[in-house]
Amino acid sequence: MAILTLARKYGSGGREIGQAIAGQLNYDYIDRRIILDDMKAEGKQWEDRAKFFDENYPNIWERYDWSFRGFVALNQSFFLKYALKDKAVIMGRGGNFILKGIPHVLRVRTIAPIEKRTEKVMEREGVNSETARLLIEKADSEMAGLIYLIYGKDWDNPGEYEMVFNTGIQNPDEIIATIKNGLLEKEKFNTEKARNILQLRALAAKIKAEIATNPQYSISVLDVDPKEERMTEKGLVIRGILHNQNDIQKIKETAKKLAGNIPVECELQYRWLSRLGPWQFK
Repeated sequence: MAILTLARKYGSGGREIGQAIAGQLNYDYIDRRIILDDMKAEGKQWEDRAKFFDENYPNIWERYDWSFRGFVALNQSFFLKYALKDKAVIMGRGGNFILKGIPHVLRVRTIAPIEKRTEKVMEREGVNSETARLLIEKADSEMAGLIYLIYGKDWDNPGEYEMVFNTGIQNPDEIIATIKNGLLEKEKFNTEKARNILQLRALAAKIKAEIATNPQYSISVLDVDPKEERMTEKGLVIRGILHNQNDIQKIKETAKKLAGNIPVECELQYRWLSRLGPWQFK
């Protein structure tokens, strides 16, 4: 079956649309609550980190802290885990960027004029118009900033989505029907090759999360990339810059153990900490 990612402007009604589609198609609905439960299962420190970063935009120091890197890597790994099951509505949190290039994924966004969103937030949250606007501006600004920080992408770029709906002028039922038809078309591309690409991407994310959540490693750059161009040669490439030579072999062993029979190429380098800038994460 196809997979839906749904990014939404705060107060645009995207949540209700996503819930309706999940209910009508018997899809799993993957949102903030589900991810927080997954973080909790990883341990209290990750539950606390998830709650903190869910409510606070990371400052300059927090962006380069190992716990933020781990939080991001776990989020990405969880989303790909649910995508592997098919029949999933994945809400926000950069799902459209994580799953970009997967043929049977439909990437959708909902927007609406500020006036319409203000009315909706006032009704939903029980606040006045001034407070509603402040909530909307804060949510939109922080999400756009976080997407750029993690993916280097413009959250507002319509080219990053296959469908963009303005709920201020379009009927929700018509939007839902259009998305359902789009998912039906996407099902045609749920091939063995597409599933293999998704599986490899999920494995890469799992390995990256395992390494990124280990505070013992001193790393400034880390990427675990699947070889998606030529699926006749399955494999992963792990690249990184480390500050402890002993970590290189440990990370190699961890990656190869998790990869199983999937070949892993390691391009890990050692450099003095003083010669490097802050952590780069993508």
